[in-house]
Amino acid sequence: MVKTMLELVEYMVKALVDHPEAVVVKQTAEDEDSVTIELSVAQEDMGKVIGKQGRIAKAIRTVVRAASAKDKKKYMVEIVE
Repeated sequence: MVKTMLELVEYMVKALVDHPEAVVVKQTAEDEDSVTIELSVAQEDMGKVIGKQGRIAKAIRTVVRAASAKDKKKYMVEIVE
């Protein structure tokens, strides 16, 4: 069972990549109504996380947004190199 948004993002991304040990998910900023989650993966896996025309990245953000509906906070997922 996933307990936090960070764990949710980490779980989804590790299932997609070839190098799950290189996945780093951390919370970088939090306001009273928004939270920023920073995602870093191995360079070889960047294409798998972003997907064609950003479809995988958009799907990850959609799942996080849907899961955060109960929290009444806006979660933003940023993919960094």
